[in-house]
Formats: sequence, structure tokens, C-alpha cells
Amino acid sequence: MIITLKKSATALDEKSLASLLSENGLKAQIVKGELKTVVAVIGDTSKFDADSITALPFVSDVKRITEPYRLASRTFCEKDTIVKIANTSFGGGNFAVIAGPCSVESEAQIFEAAKAVKDCGAGMLRGGAFKPRTSPYSFQGSMADGLKWLVTAGKSVGLPVVSEITDQTKLSLYEDVDMLQIGARNMQNFALLKEVAAFKKPVLLKRGFANTMTELLLSAEYLLDGGLKDVVLAERGIRTFDDAMRFTPDIGAIVALKELTHLPIIFDPSHAAGNSSFVSPLSLAATAAGADGLTIEVHPNPKTALSDGLQAITPAEFGVLMDKIKKIKCVLG
Repeated sequence: MIITLKKSATALDEKSLASLLSENGLKAQIVKGELKTVVAVIGDTSKFDADSITALPFVSDVKRITEPYRLASRTFCEKDTIVKIANTSFGGGNFAVIAGPCSVESEAQIFEAAKAVKDCGAGMLRGGAFKPRTSPYSFQGSMADGLKWLVTAGKSVGLPVVSEITDQTKLSLYEDVDMLQIGARNMQNFALLKEVAAFKKPVLLKRGFANTMTELLLSAEYLLDGGLKDVVLAERGIRTFDDAMRFTPDIGAIVALKELTHLPIIFDPSHAAGNSSFVSPLSLAATAAGADGLTIEVHPNPKTALSDGLQAITPAEFGVLMDKIKKIKCVLG
């Protein structure tokens, strides 16, 4: 249920409304916009008398939300949410590219990658320190040292950094990381989502490769319900019967999610493709479809990469791609 308040509503009115809802086992989340104040009612409202709310003198409108998610819904917030991290913004007409290697392999490697992606125009530096790998014999990441190298490399070139968190018990290691990534495998790790929400850092939430858009938004709802405001969604391809690519790029999800939610949505062409030759065309397609950004794996030497080298592009290729992206953005206006 969404309650829109009149412009004349006071702080006392808001408090009395929250108390009324609380008496009925419901929680109120108040969002003040430029033009209006809305209240998202959290809880089971099926037996709640909406007319009792409509009759209040400071209430303008009451709507029941049909979607299972509330705080992530366009009905709740019609205006695009803008997530700002240092000087980089996603959503509301802002477009940014996150770039860097799949894994932080060494201090020298991440510093080289940081300088390269910065020079090409990236807005954030990415790099995994704790890697959830399908095989236990694959490179598991540089762990705590990797996080330190990533943060230092980002600061050296003036880029905020994003890294994947896989275990809530390690959150204290991420104090200096600007944005936490929830990977596809952990999209429905609800215990992790709750702890990350309480950590109060911006989150990049990736769609699981077998999850629906509704399930993605419900996972985002856990973060929003936990009081986190800065959530960016990422589409990274889904598993289908086709094996031409590592995953099937769901470009249409970008368009659909724009209708369903106010949260920014970016695209990951690297994991969708699984092949570096597909990264550029998929990046351009996602940009043209209205994505709020991209997250691209860039490695100084993909042939020697300890993880996902096949889908990583070189700094030179990234530079060419960034020029093409700028042209697409110019055409779109």
C-alpha cells in the first residue's frame, strides 16, 4: 500500500500515521520527494481498512500495490533513484562504466589496471578479492591483501572501488570499499542481504542466472527494507537452452526493469558473453537499450589472467569501446 500525503501534512501528521499503522502491525517508510511525500506501508495490508486512511485530512491518495515488492516499485517512487558514489552517478540520466579485472591477482596488476581504465574514462574500478568459484581448485582470490591493493589502487587514480562480498562475517574488511557487490550466486542469500543492508554502503546487486526479474526486485527489497537507499541492479545474462554464449544476454530485462523499478540498472556484458569478442557489441546494445551503466572486465594481459581471462578485454580494446559508447550516448541524447 502506498499513501500519498497532502503538501500541507506536518511532521506530527506523519508521526500519527506511523503510529496508526504500527497499531495494526504495519510499518511505515516515509519518503519525501520534491513534489510530494509518500508512505510505503510494509506488512500484510490485505485485511487493513484503507478507507480509514483515506479519511484522514492530511492524506491525498491511497493505492494498493499489486507487486510483491513495495519499496523497489515504480508505484512507490515514480522518479528515478540516483546512486552517487564519489563523483560517479548511476540513474536519473547518469551513465557510468565500472571496469577492472575479474580478480585482484597482485598489487602490480591492479595498479596497472586502475591507471588503464581511468585513462579510458571509467567511473569506478572493480576487482574481486574473495572469489566464489565453481571449482574448488580454481583461483579463490587474494582475499584481505587483494582488498587493500584494490582500495589503494583506486585512491591512486581517483576512482571509487567495488568488490564482491560473499560472507557477512568478513564485512569489517570492506570498510574502505566504496560499493559492495552481491554476485549472482548470492542474490538470494537473504542473511547476507540483511547484513549488507545494515552495513550502509552502496550495493551492486546482480541478477542470478536462473532468477526472474521479480525475484531480483524482491532481493533488492531486502536491502531497501533494511534502510539502504543506494542500490544498483545488474543484469548479467541468464541460463537457457542455448550455449552459443556463456549465458543468454537479457537486454530486454533492462527495458522491463526500467518500467518496474526506480532503481538504476546496469549491464554486465563480460559474464553474459563469456567471450571477449562479444563484449563490445553487447555493451553497445545495452547502452542503446537504456542501461544506466556497464560493468566490464578489463585485464592488462587477459591471456595470463588467473580467472575469466577468456571474457576480459585489454585496455586498448576498452579504450576503443569507450569511444563507441560515447557515440551511442550522443545519438540517444
